[in-house]
Amino acid sequence: MTGDQENKKDGDTVMQEDTESTAHIVKSVAIEKVYVHPLVLLSVVDHYNRVAKDTKKRSVGILLGERRKGGVIEATNSFAVPFEEDEKNPSIWFLDHSYLENMYRMFKKVNAREKIIGWYHTGPRLRESDMDIHTLVSEYCESLGNQAVLVICEVKPKDVGLPVHAYKAVEDVSDAKGATSAHMTQSKPVFLNLPTEVGATEAEEIGVEHLLRDVKDATVSSLSSEVGEMVTGLKGLRIRLMEIKGYLDAVVAGKMPVNNDIIKNLQDIFSLLPNLNMEHVVSSFAMETNDMMISVYVASLVRSVVSLHSLIENKEVNRMVSST
Repeated sequence: MTGDQENKKDGDTVMQEDTESTAHIVKSVAIEKVYVHPLVLLSVVDHYNRVAKDTKKRSVGILLGERRKGGVIEATNSFAVPFEEDEKNPSIWFLDHSYLENMYRMFKKVNAREKIIGWYHTGPRLRESDMDIHTLVSEYCESLGNQAVLVICEVKPKDVGLPVHAYKAVEDVSDAKGATSAHMTQSKPVFLNLPTEVGATEAEEIGVEHLLRDVKDATVSSLSSEVGEMVTGLKGLRIRLMEIKGYLDAVVAGKMPVNNDIIKNLQDIFSLLPNLNMEHVVSSFAMETNDMMISVYVASLVRSVVSLHSLIENKEVNRMVSST
């Protein structure tokens, strides 16, 4: 083989490697949102009750799902993996690779569309070893370009709101400590919170309704449940407003730096608020309030008439009994 042929072969090899790396880059997608299906939540709760109930341990497992358009990730299934960690030293932990690979191989036979998209644990908060585990799981997320999603499921939520939080790893670039030049920077991976929703297909909704039949109290009326849900929503809104207030107070006091992204989101929130000084808005609110109050008024009248009718009927019965 001549030197030109060898150079040509080397050039083809380099071109092939560049093509493969380019294809790998194309597969890497931006993760913008995470949908968690009810089957995942049920599996996580079952895993926690079997392994870590009444202990300080956390349950760890693998998430399976698909990638949709617009950077949306759907977590449709999951399975548990053996996991142990040292409570005193967070850097010491064990995750069974062989078990993970065997379970994924079996799940793939059942549904080939479901790929490994990340992992979950029962938290309830992030821990020091999470980034190391996240890096390991990312190696199995080939469908996302070796990017993984971390979902923390709070099996015993203390705060009002959705007990599911999703994160992805990003590089945080900051100035190096003791750097004499402005160009000396250092980067480290950090977790970025992602918008999370609980979504379900029609079949999953039917299954969840059947499961909730044994949980719901049949004696509670729909009105009571709706009012309870509104109260829960208002409590959650109050908690979020207090968090915003705490952050702004810390920024004003100089305890935290100004984050332009957060300020932009707050400005968007304030821009979406209705202007209550406009006449048609005030009249609309008044009309809606009057419609609700007339319904309450009519319901009170009907209840009073029914109570009065029952009282008169009871007296008639007592009179007939006393006369006999």
